[in-house]
Amino acid sequence: MRLPLASRLETAVVLTQRGLVRPVRPDRLLQMALAFRRWGVSVAAAYAVNAISRADQAAIVDDDGTFTYAEIERRTNALANELARIGLGEHDRLAILCRNELAFVESIVAAAKLGADALPLNTSFAAEELKKVVAREKPPLLIHDAEFDSIVSSARLGPSITRVVASGEEQSGTDTLDALIERGQDEPPKGPAEEGRTVILTSGTTGTPKGARLARPDGLEPLAQLLKVVPIHAGSAYLIPAPLFHAHGYGQLVLGASLGCTVVLPRRFDPEHTLALIERHRVESLAAVPLMLKRIMDLPPATRRGYDTSSLNAVVCSGSSLDPGLARSFMDEFGPVIYNLYGSTEMAWATIASPQDLLQAPGTVGRPPPHTRVTILGDDGKPLPPGQTGRIFVGHEMLFEGYTDGRPGRERIDGMLTAGDLGHIDTDGRLFVDTREDDMIISGGENLYPSEIEDALRAHPQVADVAVVGAKDPDFGERPVAFVVPTPGSGLEAAEIDRFAREKLARFKVPRDVVIIDELPRNALGKVLRRELHPPTHEGRRQVG
Repeated sequence: MRLPLASRLETAVVLTQRGLVRPVRPDRLLQMALAFRRWGVSVAAAYAVNAISRADQAAIVDDDGTFTYAEIERRTNALANELARIGLGEHDRLAILCRNELAFVESIVAAAKLGADALPLNTSFAAEELKKVVAREKPPLLIHDAEFDSIVSSARLGPSITRVVASGEEQSGTDTLDALIERGQDEPPKGPAEEGRTVILTSGTTGTPKGARLARPDGLEPLAQLLKVVPIHAGSAYLIPAPLFHAHGYGQLVLGASLGCTVVLPRRFDPEHTLALIERHRVESLAAVPLMLKRIMDLPPATRRGYDTSSLNAVVCSGSSLDPGLARSFMDEFGPVIYNLYGSTEMAWATIASPQDLLQAPGTVGRPPPHTRVTILGDDGKPLPPGQTGRIFVGHEMLFEGYTDGRPGRERIDGMLTAGDLGHIDTDGRLFVDTREDDMIISGGENLYPSEIEDALRAHPQVADVAVVGAKDPDFGERPVAFVVPTPGSGLEAAEIDRFAREKLARFKVPRDVVIIDELPRNALGKVLRRELHPPTHEGRRQVG
């Protein structure tokens, strides 16, 4: 998409303000131009360019050490050459089953240098799930951490896939990543005829995840549109505990690399360790999912305040719905730092809620950036006025290219893709997501939005977590059922929730059943796995332990 001159100038201004555009020696500028020509606008180009302009700066800090941009450039050249020697070529898929660490980064960069598709795999997969995804995607190579060896072996992937152990001891007949790098030539491989793609698996809250081919940007404009709102600066420290195998963590890793940031990658998320890393590395930006923010706020106040987090400037949050109360309490503690992105694997990010948006209009997911269309359509496919709930459609250049299994993608209208959500836009142009289309409950002819009921129940001081789902009902068609997690030691009972709900909600919105449980089932992004919540088989408010 060719943008008007004014937009291209604005892109240059924003990138200069964030420190990405800066004076460079002519010889290095030529080398950077050649890197872009060889690798295109890809993650390979990001690391190659920074290896020229920031050679000795720390690029990745993981649990095992610190690695500069120059080191990663040399290592990924060697890895790409050796992967090519053992059979990985353009348009092949490189499966990656690694936690947040250097091995993940080097795998995706090496794949990009060969024009291969990177296929990050969910580190929570069971053997059967892994087997299904690999059978569908058919990668000839799998790079995995040693900790997943038993799962990979149990999946019985067959002789058509070569395994490489990313970390740990070399096993009989299986190479390690370091062994490949040591054998490989560190000269840059020949650039591919066409850039590879990244295939991100959908979060799979409703079944086996699908593979979505991410779009390839034509230039730096999408980056500038994000940075115009979110204050992430080139060369700063960026902490990413959000899982890299999901679109949010992956996207922020690529963004951090594009900005020449020092990206800090903990293998596992721990709330107190996160605060310690912010203090240790003077972290300015943090990529997280809402559940991580909740875990931080669940720490005792004395623990939270025992770390110096004054360097924190932006918390880029996405992946699941952000509770307005959590957003406010987090910013009361850490300052106006949350920038909430609304999007999905298929449509990338569509809106950004700034700290001001989150405080002034609790529950909003923000406004679309320039050159992004967000429209609310009714059942007739026509736009709805502000305040009316309808289907959310998004249009911009980053819509995904399709599913890898060949199944039809989501519905498109006038170049816009359905988000699969229902929502409305207020008179100030802010978007609110009311519910997933599949989650809406129609009870007695009334449309009930689970998020509205959940927000009301969450206001109870003894409710730690809550999810509302629909259950079949012989009289009303469906009825709302609330699954409630009490605060520890509160002794909260279903009858109290029923009383509270009647005070806060219209009668037809009050849950017919209240189920008390210890914990809601969630995926790695914190999304509630509603398919695992099983309502009572008969009506009647009751408590289930």
